[in-house]
Amino acid sequence: MDTVGDGLDAALRKAFTRPIPRSAGAQMRYLVRQLKGTRPVAELLGITQRTVERYVKDQIKKPRADLAQRMEREVTARWQPQIRARAKQTAATTDGIVIDTRARFGYTAAPGTTDDARLRHLTVALPPQYAARLFEAKEAGGTEQQLRDIAAEALGEVYFRDNGRRAHGLEVEFTDVEHLEFDLFDGLRAPGDL
Repeated sequence: MDTVGDGLDAALRKAFTRPIPRSAGAQMRYLVRQLKGTRPVAELLGITQRTVERYVKDQIKKPRADLAQRMEREVTARWQPQIRARAKQTAATTDGIVIDTRARFGYTAAPGTTDDARLRHLTVALPPQYAARLFEAKEAGGTEQQLRDIAAEALGEVYFRDNGRRAHGLEVEFTDVEHLEFDLFDGLRAPGDL
């Protein structure tokens, strides 16, 4: 993952208790139930209503690659909404979220300190308030840059400034992201166990 939005979605998918339907027919039937009809599904996927009906009846079993990707993306976006909501709520109120990233970090700091950007690999437990801000910004349609700014602020506070115990006034820039992944706490370990 190289975007914050995709990373947050992937973290929520890890909370699913059941896998999404695998066959094209099962995915199409799920979408028809969710959207309450074949016409809305056809409009969503950019295919004809008759084609949707044929998938529902298993008359077509193998979709084109681009249609298969769209179907899987739409099913995944709607799969287990209560589990997804509970995972967001837990991350935003009690557990927080873990960020694992390899990116270039630059600094704006006091004179006499180095502000050269360097590539770092960090795995940091972010407190619930930052998880809440990330999920809220994503749901509000925030841009990738806004999400990265929140992640940079969180990493700056938790990792670089150690929650206000050092490096006062240090501002962190989060660029050249090579790897970015989020993870939810599974309830078996606490944030301090990382």
